[in-house]
Amino acid sequence: MQPAIVAMVLAAALAHAVWNLASKYKRGNTVLFVWAYTCVSTMWCVPIGVALMARDHQTLDWRLAVAAAVSAALHIAYSKTLQDGYDRAELGVVYPIARGTAPMLTMLVAVALMGERLRAMALIGALLIVAGMLVVTGNPFRSGSRRPLQGVLWGAATGTTIASYTLWDSYSVTVWHLAPVSYYACTLLLQSLMLAPVALRHRHQISATLRADAVPILIVAMCSPLAYILVLTAMQTAPVALVAPLRESSIVVGALLAYRLFRENHLARRIVGAMVVLAGIVAISWN
Repeated sequence: MQPAIVAMVLAAALAHAVWNLASKYKRGNTVLFVWAYTCVSTMWCVPIGVALMARDHQTLDWRLAVAAAVSAALHIAYSKTLQDGYDRAELGVVYPIARGTAPMLTMLVAVALMGERLRAMALIGALLIVAGMLVVTGNPFRSGSRRPLQGVLWGAATGTTIASYTLWDSYSVTVWHLAPVSYYACTLLLQSLMLAPVALRHRHQISATLRADAVPILIVAMCSPLAYILVLTAMQTAPVALVAPLRESSIVVGALLAYRLFRENHLARRIVGAMVVLAGIVAISWN
């Protein structure tokens, strides 16, 4: 992989870790927070998507509408689950569990439903991910330990939503041949529209949420699409089997920054666990 592509993916991993950390600072209504940063993301991504469609002479058709609608619903489920998890458990547990569970579930679904054969290296990778999760969380079932177990459950739920939109987005851009950036911009637009009725039901809290969470909203609105667009760009010129595990270096960044900013405990254990999870992801993606 070319150094420029490596730098691009590492920048995406850093941006991903940054927006997850920013969302941890959210203090207002969760639904309004997700709606607000989605709207801000839409405001700058849609013009870029439209410009690219005009440049490449792309057309709007039913496949783009259906694919973007399904993707928007899955991304909303992901965002809501992620924020609920951060509200109820430690980021240092939820984040690596989510990012480790997602590629493992994606692999299992690909084997079960898409006819892909399970390689020995992929099986080793799955076992490494499970081991890394246990290292990160310690023993979540020990007596009197409720919050670590909550982190595991919320992380697994978030990972499931990540795997869902990853599989669907892969289908959309590979089978239906939708242009990634325009597809993502359309997905963001539909997310904003889908969330609008829910946001209006909490309209009396909108002003308070915007005042309380203005900085996290702007950070997530910029960094989340930036991370996604960088990865999409890298995947156009580099194998996804190399891009995907490199992107998950955000697990290590997230674990370190969570300790530094939120004073979460067990730094050494979480670093080791995050590295084991990352090794498992690399093994799953190995060609």
